[in-house]
Formats: sequence, C-alpha cells, structure tokens
Amino acid sequence: MKKLVLTLFAALTLSMAAHAAIQIYEFETLEQEQQFKELGSTLRCPKCQNNTIADSNAELAVDLRQKVYEMTKEGKSKQEIIDYMTARYGNFVTYNPPFTAATSILWLGPLFVVVFGFGFIVLRSRSKKAASKQPETWDGDKEARLKELLNEKNDGDKQ
Repeated sequence: MKKLVLTLFAALTLSMAAHAAIQIYEFETLEQEQQFKELGSTLRCPKCQNNTIADSNAELAVDLRQKVYEMTKEGKSKQEIIDYMTARYGNFVTYNPPFTAATSILWLGPLFVVVFGFGFIVLRSRSKKAASKQPETWDGDKEARLKELLNEKNDGDKQ
C-alpha cells in the first residue's frame, strides 16, 4: 500500500512539473501575436534540424522562442527578426534559404536532374526509333539462301 501511495505521489509530482513547462506568451496586439506564431513556424531549430522552434522542446529552441518574443514585443518587424537569426545562426535557421552561390546547388540541383533525365530519355527513345526505321534490304543472296533452306526441309520430309 505504501508503494502505491508513493508511486501515485511521484507520478502526480512529475506530471505537474511537466505541465508547468508550458510557456504562455502575452501580446499587446493581435498583429504581434500573429507575427510570433508565423516566426515560430518559419524558423528552424538549429539543434533539432527538422523541427520549427515552435515544435521543438530543445533548450536552444526555447531560447530562440524567447528571443523572438522579446523582439516582437519591442516592435521589431518580421524581417528584422529573421535577419537577426540568420546573422547569428546562418541561413540554415530558415526553411526557405536565399539564393546565393553557396545555396545554388540546392536550388538548381533538382532542376538540373529533371532536365538531364528528361533529355536522356528523349535522346534514347529517338535513337531507338532511328535504329528501328532503317529498312532491311532483301537482296538476291538472301532469296537464294531462303530457297536453299526450303529445299533442304522439303528433301528432309521426303526421306
């Protein structure tokens, strides 16, 4: 009975601690709240890599959310906050990196693969058509060989 009471007490205590970790942000205007939500789902957590800062529970994501909240409350624009984050964490922090020399392979690579693959398929199909369209000539040698084979078969049937 003592173990059951201790287990329930521990479970309730731990669940309250987990529940207390939820952050609540208060804003002065609806625009600030909307901007905070958009930035939370636009910025990527540098530690988690595939989660937004709104979805991640990593310490870095919590710090980034707090910084976005503070900057939003100060009246910074969305672009100013994004510029601050990219200056500090690089282009990786955004899901939509700008087109630069370093990111050109990310933007042009898939296009190159599609164009190259389509071109390869077209060229290959054309070469097969050209090879199949070449007429086969029927000359006297082939006619003589055919008659010889037919005569051999007929001679074999008679015996």
